[in-house]
Amino acid sequence: MNAKDLEKYSSAITLSDMECFVFPELMYSLVLANIMSPLIWRWRDVEAFQKLAGKNSWRQLLRLRQYIMDEFEFNLDLNTWGLTDKDVELNRFKDFIPPEQIARSNALFGYTGDKYYFDVDIRRHFGLDQYDGDRIPYWKTETAEAMAAFSRKEGYQSGAGECVSLSALYAAAAFIVCGVPLEDIFMILTPLHSQNFIDIQDGIITNNRRLVTKSMWFNGTEISKKAQRALRNEQVTLVAHSTGWIHCVYERATVDPQQYRRLDRLLRGYLHMELDQLNFANFLRANRDYQKYFQFCRHRRGERMFVKSEVLFGYEHGSRFRIFDATFEKLLDEVEEEDFTPYQVEGRMCCEQLLAFIEYEKIEIQNSPDRGKLAKFLAPLVPDSEALVEGLAEFLHMDPRLPSPDKRFETVEPIRIETGWDRKQIIDYLESMRSKNPTADLAFYAFRDMTRCRWEPFVKAAVERCPVSLEQFDGRSDQQVYQQLGLLSNESIYEGPRLAQPDEAVNYKTGDGIEKAFTLANVLYSRRPDQPIQIDIQDTSVLLRADKDYAFESAKGLAQRIRIDSDGYQADRLG
Repeated sequence: MNAKDLEKYSSAITLSDMECFVFPELMYSLVLANIMSPLIWRWRDVEAFQKLAGKNSWRQLLRLRQYIMDEFEFNLDLNTWGLTDKDVELNRFKDFIPPEQIARSNALFGYTGDKYYFDVDIRRHFGLDQYDGDRIPYWKTETAEAMAAFSRKEGYQSGAGECVSLSALYAAAAFIVCGVPLEDIFMILTPLHSQNFIDIQDGIITNNRRLVTKSMWFNGTEISKKAQRALRNEQVTLVAHSTGWIHCVYERATVDPQQYRRLDRLLRGYLHMELDQLNFANFLRANRDYQKYFQFCRHRRGERMFVKSEVLFGYEHGSRFRIFDATFEKLLDEVEEEDFTPYQVEGRMCCEQLLAFIEYEKIEIQNSPDRGKLAKFLAPLVPDSEALVEGLAEFLHMDPRLPSPDKRFETVEPIRIETGWDRKQIIDYLESMRSKNPTADLAFYAFRDMTRCRWEPFVKAAVERCPVSLEQFDGRSDQQVYQQLGLLSNESIYEGPRLAQPDEAVNYKTGDGIEKAFTLANVLYSRRPDQPIQIDIQDTSVLLRADKDYAFESAKGLAQRIRIDSDGYQADRLG
C-alpha cells in the first residue's frame, strides 16, 4: 500500500473530523459499516419496532427517533479522543489539500463562520476557545458499536455520540429498521454540523437525535432555531449519497448529477414557506421583540375581544395548543377572562387585520415591491417596519449554500442495496463492489473486519492516533501499563474478527487481548520509536515482543504477525 493509500485507509479506521473533510469517501463508508453492523440489525427485534412492522416509513422513523433519544446522549466532550497538533495534522494532508483551504472550512483550524457565528461566539459555544494554541482535539466519529459503548464510560448512563456519528447512525438505522431506501437519504455536512435530508413527505432533516419536519423547521421554537443554525449560516462542505459525494473544495465529484439536482430541488422546497397566518405566528414566536406591536382579535360569545400578543404566546408556552393551527380555539379557551379586553389595545396592530391586508393585496413576501408595500402598511404602528418585513422574508426562505455543481463529475458504480436484503446479502454485495467503488472498499476498514482488510492501516492508526491511551498511562512504567491492561475486562466492544483501537479499549475499559496488545504497543512505540515491536497473534494466544515479552489471550480467532519499527509497519499471516 503506497503512502497516500495508507493515509486514506488508516483514516477509515480513526474517522476524525479532519480525515472526513480531506477524504470525502469516508463519510459514507461509515454509513455502510453501520449497515453491516449486527448491533443495528438487532434493533429490528425490539418489541416497539416489531409492532410497527408493515407500517409506513414515517411512523417507523418517529419510533426510531424516540429509540435513539432514549439510548444515546449527544456528546460534545471534545476531549473524548484526546489531543493532537495542528502542524501534525496539516503536514499529514499537505499532499491532498492546501492548508489555507482547511483553515477556511474546518472549525479546528481557525474557521469561525459568518457574522452570525461571531455574534454568538461559536468557538466558545463548542468549547473550541480552550484550544488557543497548537494543540487541538481529535474530533473523531464513532461507529455504532463505539457509540453504544459510551455506557461503559464514566459519566454516561447510555450510549452517546457527536453530530457526525449520530447522522451516520440515523442513516443506517433509517434503512435497516424503517426501510427507507438509501437513494432517499442525503448526508449534509457543514464545518460545524452534520445532518441528513430524508425524502419522505415534505422532507425530514435529522438533527443530532431529533427529526425535524418542514412544519417543525418553521415553527419558531428554540429547538427549530438551533436546527436551522448550520444550513442558515454555513457553507455546506460535503454531500454524501449512495451514488457518491460532492465537496466544496475538490473540483471532482462522484455523486450522480441527477441525484444532486434532486437534492437541491427537494432541499430548497423544504427551506421555503409561504406567508400565511400560521407562519406569521411562527415568526412572532421566534422574534419576541416584535410581539409588543401586535394583538389578536377574536369573537367570544358574540363579542369582539382582544388579547395582547405576548400574553397569548405566554399561554401557548405551557400548552399543547398553538396559535393559528387547528388547536387555536382550544388555546383561546385556556386564556383567563381577565387577559381579554373588550377594546383594541392602542398602538398595536391586529394580526387578523394584517393578514387580511396580506391576502387582499396578494403579498408575495419574497418580492421586493410587495415587501415595501407591507412595510408601509405596518409603519404607523411598528417602528422600523422594514426590518420586520425583511426578517419575515428571511424567516420563511433560505438558500442552502451547497457545493457548486460546477464540478468534473466522474462516474463511479453507485451503491445499490435493496431494502429487502438481509445483512449477509448486503455484506456479500459490498464485498463484490470493493474493486468498483472506493467507498465500499473503505467501508470494510471502518467496519474493522480484520479478515477482510489489510492490517497496516489499522496498525498505523493504533500507534499514531490514539493519544488517550498515552495520557491514561503517562507516568507508569511499561510493566505497570501491562498490569493495568490485565485488569481491564477481556470483552471487545466489537463482535467476531473486528477490532477496537487502543483509545476505544482505554475509554471503555474493556478489550480483547489483541486490542490490549495494540494499546501496549502504542505506549511503547511513543516512548521508544526506534525499538522494534512484534505482535504474534495465533488463535487464542497473543505475544508482544519488545524489550521483553508480554502475553495476552484473545477470543478473536485471528492469526497475524505484526512488525512495528522506525521503517514502518508490516503484517503477515501466521499459519
